[in-house]
Amino acid sequence: MTRDLPAVSVLTLARGREAHLKNVIRGLATQSVPPRELIVVAMQEAPYRDLPETDFPIRQIHVVEAELPLARARNAAAAAAAGDVLVFLDVDCIPHPDLVRDYAVWTGPGDGLTMGEVLYLPAGAADPGWTIAGFDAVAVRHSDRQGPPDVGRRRCADYRCFWSLTFAMHRRDWDLSGGFDERFTGYGGEDTDFGRTLYEAGIPIWWIRGARAYHQHHRHCMPPIHHIPSILRNTEIFAEKWGHRTMEHWLHGFRMMGLIENGPDGLRMLRSPGPDDFALCEQRADMPYAATAPVIRYLEGRSRDGDAVARSPAQQHAAMTARQNELLRPPPGVAAE
Repeated sequence: MTRDLPAVSVLTLARGREAHLKNVIRGLATQSVPPRELIVVAMQEAPYRDLPETDFPIRQIHVVEAELPLARARNAAAAAAAGDVLVFLDVDCIPHPDLVRDYAVWTGPGDGLTMGEVLYLPAGAADPGWTIAGFDAVAVRHSDRQGPPDVGRRRCADYRCFWSLTFAMHRRDWDLSGGFDERFTGYGGEDTDFGRTLYEAGIPIWWIRGARAYHQHHRHCMPPIHHIPSILRNTEIFAEKWGHRTMEHWLHGFRMMGLIENGPDGLRMLRSPGPDDFALCEQRADMPYAATAPVIRYLEGRSRDGDAVARSPAQQHAAMTARQNELLRPPPGVAAE
């Protein structure tokens, strides 16, 4: 595929994470095709200072709310951008030197949304003195995520595969999409909602080979037990909009841990997570990433202890899927006497 390359604006959101942001900028400073600009949406009052020098401008804008305003911040970044192609890059992702070029090649008017490769770094890999060759020697793929095609691009037929860690859209397609729904605040759900919006609008989603980003190590939890209140709120917003909830794999994990229940009046948090919950879900220093699937497998296995009849892996998966799907809607209410 060849075309005159359009101007690219790179957009990132940040609250804290100063060291991560500086690594992003260092990565952008080595691009084979430099971006027209970097826009940093600071989700905090204080601006970032003493950022690395670059040959392209860095503009900071501020979008501040008590909870992370991820949807609003992405919309604000796009509105402020001057480029034809909008590349959204999370603040914990260091770009490969060809990331801007690759996105510019594959993201034209009508191409929809493109998602590049992501590799995960172990602790210490992004310390001062890092190199891309060093990243490639130690970075790994995420076991819960699809990999890129061998060459070119591959259509993503399931809108739920959209992942905002790194993606790009041409300005025309972004405008057609209407952007992210700003009713989603805090963590969770706004990605899947945006993917569903694209699906309903007939805007395609693609995985592409290249546009590689390296995810910097930081400790967090999967499933994200540190964000339960906003996940419960956002999944109900999704249900009001589309007729069913989302993030059911996380909800399934929360319920198995005794953190939530699904009642006729909706989802309810039963208790705050404790040390044992964090020990189960938190990413350790020796893990390049945290993943929900191993936690679910552990919880499922624990719940099956003492079963009289052993089930095949296919039966186990079908049963787990059924239990997850139960959480897509409230159970039937009890009729009043």
